[in-house]
Amino acid sequence: MRNENALIVFQKNAVLGKVKSRLAATIGEKKALEIYQSLLLHTYRQIEKLENVDISIFYSDFIEENSFGQFKPDFEEVQLGVDLGERMSNAFLSLFQKGYKRIIIIGTDCPEIRTADIKDAFQALEKKEVCIGPALDGGYYLLGMCQFYGALFQNIPWSSSEVSKRTLEILNRDQISYELMKTLRDIDTEEDLIAIFPK
Repeated sequence: MRNENALIVFQKNAVLGKVKSRLAATIGEKKALEIYQSLLLHTYRQIEKLENVDISIFYSDFIEENSFGQFKPDFEEVQLGVDLGERMSNAFLSLFQKGYKRIIIIGTDCPEIRTADIKDAFQALEKKEVCIGPALDGGYYLLGMCQFYGALFQNIPWSSSEVSKRTLEILNRDQISYELMKTLRDIDTEEDLIAIFPK
Protein backbone atom coordinates (compact mmCIF):
# COMPACT_ATOMS: atom_id res chain seq x y z
CA MET A 1 0.00 0.00 0.00
CA ARG A 2 1.43 3.36 -1.07
CA ASN A 3 -1.57 5.67 -0.83
CA GLU A 4 -4.67 6.11 1.31
CA ASN A 5 -6.92 6.17 -1.79
CA ALA A 6 -7.65 3.10 -3.89
CA LEU A 7 -9.61 2.65 -7.12
CA ILE A 8 -11.22 -0.68 -8.00
CA VAL A 9 -11.90 -1.22 -11.70
CA PHE A 10 -14.36 -4.03 -12.41
CA GLN A 11 -13.51 -5.36 -15.84
CA LYS A 12 -15.03 -8.17 -17.85
CA ASN A 13 -12.46 -10.19 -19.76
CA ALA A 14 -12.56 -9.07 -23.39
CA VAL A 15 -13.71 -12.38 -24.89
CA LEU A 16 -15.87 -12.66 -28.02
CA GLY A 17 -19.45 -13.51 -27.04
CA LYS A 18 -18.88 -12.77 -23.34
CA VAL A 19 -19.16 -8.96 -23.27
CA LYS A 20 -21.98 -6.48 -23.92
CA SER A 21 -24.61 -9.16 -24.56
CA ARG A 22 -27.49 -6.70 -24.95
CA LEU A 23 -25.46 -4.66 -27.43
CA ALA A 24 -24.34 -7.80 -29.27
CA ALA A 25 -27.96 -8.89 -29.69
CA THR A 26 -28.53 -6.06 -32.15
CA ILE A 27 -25.12 -5.23 -33.62
CA GLY A 28 -23.35 -8.60 -33.45
CA GLU A 29 -20.72 -10.05 -31.12
CA LYS A 30 -17.67 -8.89 -33.08
CA LYS A 31 -18.76 -5.24 -33.16
CA ALA A 32 -19.82 -5.41 -29.50
CA LEU A 33 -16.35 -6.68 -28.56
CA GLU A 34 -14.70 -3.85 -30.52
CA ILE A 35 -16.84 -1.30 -28.69
CA TYR A 36 -16.05 -2.90 -25.34
CA GLN A 37 -12.32 -2.76 -26.11
CA SER A 38 -12.63 0.94 -26.96
CA LEU A 39 -14.46 1.49 -23.64
CA LEU A 40 -11.60 -0.27 -21.83
CA LEU A 41 -9.06 1.96 -23.54
CA HIS A 42 -11.05 5.07 -22.60
CA THR A 43 -11.22 3.90 -18.97
CA TYR A 44 -7.45 3.26 -18.84
CA ARG A 45 -6.72 6.69 -20.33
CA GLN A 46 -8.77 8.36 -17.60
CA ILE A 47 -7.44 6.37 -14.63
CA GLU A 48 -3.78 6.56 -15.62
CA LYS A 49 -3.92 10.31 -15.03
CA LEU A 50 -4.90 9.88 -11.36
CA GLU A 51 -2.32 10.84 -8.75
CA ASN A 52 -1.92 9.41 -5.24
CA VAL A 53 -4.36 6.58 -5.99
CA ASP A 54 -3.53 2.86 -6.05
CA ILE A 55 -5.38 1.10 -8.88
CA SER A 56 -6.66 -2.49 -8.72
CA ILE A 57 -8.09 -4.18 -11.80
CA PHE A 58 -10.56 -6.93 -10.83
CA TYR A 59 -11.18 -9.22 -13.83
CA SER A 60 -14.38 -11.24 -14.24
CA ASP A 61 -12.70 -14.59 -14.94
CA PHE A 62 -8.91 -14.50 -15.30
CA ILE A 63 -5.99 -12.08 -15.19
CA GLU A 64 -5.18 -10.93 -18.72
CA GLU A 65 -1.64 -10.51 -19.93
CA ASN A 66 -0.53 -7.14 -21.32
CA SER A 67 -3.98 -5.67 -21.88
CA PHE A 68 -3.02 -2.16 -20.82
CA GLY A 69 -0.42 -0.91 -23.30
CA GLN A 70 1.81 1.49 -21.36
CA PHE A 71 -0.50 1.65 -18.32
CA LYS A 72 0.20 -0.74 -15.46
CA PRO A 73 -2.17 -1.10 -12.48
CA ASP A 74 -0.86 -1.55 -8.95
CA PHE A 75 -2.79 -4.79 -8.41
CA GLU A 76 -4.55 -7.35 -10.61
CA GLU A 77 -7.07 -9.75 -9.11
CA VAL A 78 -10.02 -11.93 -10.09
CA GLN A 79 -13.54 -11.14 -8.87
CA LEU A 80 -14.90 -13.57 -6.28
CA GLY A 81 -18.61 -14.16 -5.63
CA VAL A 82 -21.81 -15.56 -7.08
CA ASP A 83 -23.39 -12.26 -8.14
CA LEU A 84 -22.30 -8.68 -8.79
CA GLY A 85 -23.10 -7.57 -5.24
CA GLU A 86 -21.00 -10.29 -3.64
CA ARG A 87 -18.12 -9.67 -6.06
CA MET A 88 -18.10 -5.92 -5.34
CA SER A 89 -18.46 -6.53 -1.61
CA ASN A 90 -15.47 -8.89 -1.61
CA ALA A 91 -13.37 -6.42 -3.62
CA PHE A 92 -14.08 -3.58 -1.18
CA LEU A 93 -13.36 -5.85 1.80
CA SER A 94 -10.08 -6.97 0.26
CA LEU A 95 -8.82 -3.40 -0.11
CA PHE A 96 -10.09 -2.14 3.24
CA GLN A 97 -8.20 -5.04 4.80
CA LYS A 98 -5.07 -3.75 3.05
CA GLY A 99 -5.52 -0.50 4.99
CA TYR A 100 -6.95 1.92 2.43
CA LYS A 101 -9.01 4.80 3.82
CA ARG A 102 -11.07 5.76 0.78
CA ILE A 103 -12.05 3.25 -1.91
CA ILE A 104 -13.98 3.83 -5.13
CA ILE A 105 -15.23 1.25 -7.62
CA ILE A 106 -15.99 1.91 -11.28
CA GLY A 107 -16.86 -0.30 -14.23
CA THR A 108 -15.63 -0.05 -17.80
CA ASP A 109 -18.92 0.79 -19.55
CA CYS A 110 -19.00 4.56 -19.18
CA PRO A 111 -17.57 6.57 -22.10
CA GLU A 112 -18.59 9.82 -20.37
CA ILE A 113 -16.47 9.32 -17.24
CA ARG A 114 -13.42 11.56 -16.93
CA THR A 115 -10.42 11.71 -14.60
CA ALA A 116 -11.97 14.77 -12.96
CA ASP A 117 -15.10 12.80 -12.03
CA ILE A 118 -13.02 10.26 -10.10
CA LYS A 119 -11.01 13.04 -8.43
CA ASP A 120 -14.26 14.76 -7.43
CA ALA A 121 -15.50 11.50 -5.93
CA PHE A 122 -12.37 11.09 -3.80
CA GLN A 123 -12.81 14.69 -2.64
CA ALA A 124 -16.42 13.92 -1.72
CA LEU A 125 -15.15 11.11 0.52
CA GLU A 126 -13.16 13.67 2.50
CA LYS A 127 -16.51 14.99 3.79
CA LYS A 128 -19.04 12.17 3.39
CA GLU A 129 -19.03 8.46 4.18
CA VAL A 130 -20.22 7.38 0.72
CA CYS A 131 -20.39 8.83 -2.78
CA ILE A 132 -22.42 7.47 -5.66
CA GLY A 133 -22.37 8.29 -9.38
CA PRO A 134 -25.82 7.44 -10.79
CA ALA A 135 -26.11 6.10 -14.31
CA LEU A 136 -28.92 7.21 -16.60
CA ASP A 137 -30.30 3.66 -16.75
CA GLY A 138 -30.92 3.52 -12.99
CA GLY A 139 -27.69 1.79 -12.03
CA TYR A 140 -24.49 3.50 -10.98
CA TYR A 141 -21.13 3.93 -12.68
CA LEU A 142 -19.24 4.74 -9.47
CA LEU A 143 -19.51 3.94 -5.77
CA GLY A 144 -17.09 5.08 -3.08
CA MET A 145 -16.88 4.62 0.68
CA CYS A 146 -14.67 5.44 3.65
CA GLN A 147 -15.49 2.24 5.50
CA PHE A 148 -17.18 -0.99 4.57
CA TYR A 149 -20.99 -0.88 4.37
CA GLY A 150 -22.06 -4.41 3.50
CA ALA A 151 -25.76 -3.50 3.37
CA LEU A 152 -25.14 -1.66 0.09
CA PHE A 153 -24.52 -5.00 -1.64
CA GLN A 154 -27.44 -6.97 -0.22
CA ASN A 155 -31.00 -7.32 -1.57
CA ILE A 156 -30.23 -5.16 -4.60
CA PRO A 157 -31.86 -6.13 -7.94
CA TRP A 158 -28.60 -6.03 -9.93
CA SER A 159 -28.76 -5.20 -13.65
CA SER A 160 -32.09 -3.45 -13.16
CA SER A 161 -33.22 0.18 -13.24
CA GLU A 162 -33.71 0.05 -9.44
CA VAL A 163 -30.05 -0.29 -8.38
CA SER A 164 -29.29 3.36 -7.69
CA LYS A 165 -32.69 4.04 -6.10
CA ARG A 166 -32.44 1.03 -3.80
CA THR A 167 -28.86 1.96 -2.81
CA LEU A 168 -29.97 5.48 -1.86
CA GLU A 169 -32.86 4.04 0.17
CA ILE A 170 -30.38 1.96 2.20
CA LEU A 171 -28.10 4.96 2.73
CA ASN A 172 -31.03 7.06 3.95
CA ARG A 173 -32.41 4.26 6.13
CA ASP A 174 -29.07 3.67 7.82
CA GLN A 175 -28.34 7.43 8.07
CA ILE A 176 -25.08 7.11 6.16
CA SER A 177 -23.91 10.48 4.82
CA TYR A 178 -23.41 10.53 1.07
CA GLU A 179 -22.80 12.80 -1.90
CA LEU A 180 -24.41 12.31 -5.29
CA MET A 181 -22.06 12.81 -8.22
CA LYS A 182 -23.19 13.83 -11.71
CA THR A 183 -25.39 11.41 -13.69
CA LEU A 184 -23.66 9.78 -16.68
CA ARG A 185 -24.69 7.29 -19.36
CA ASP A 186 -23.33 3.75 -19.59
CA ILE A 187 -23.31 1.85 -22.87
CA ASP A 188 -25.40 -1.31 -22.58
CA THR A 189 -27.62 -1.18 -25.66
CA GLU A 190 -27.53 0.09 -29.24
CA GLU A 191 -29.80 2.94 -28.09
CA ASP A 192 -27.11 4.03 -25.59
CA LEU A 193 -24.46 3.80 -28.29
CA ILE A 194 -26.42 6.03 -30.69
CA ALA A 195 -27.22 8.53 -27.91
CA ILE A 196 -23.52 9.02 -27.14
CA PHE A 197 -22.13 8.60 -30.66
CA PRO A 198 -24.86 9.78 -33.07
CA LYS A 199 -24.53 8.39 -36.57
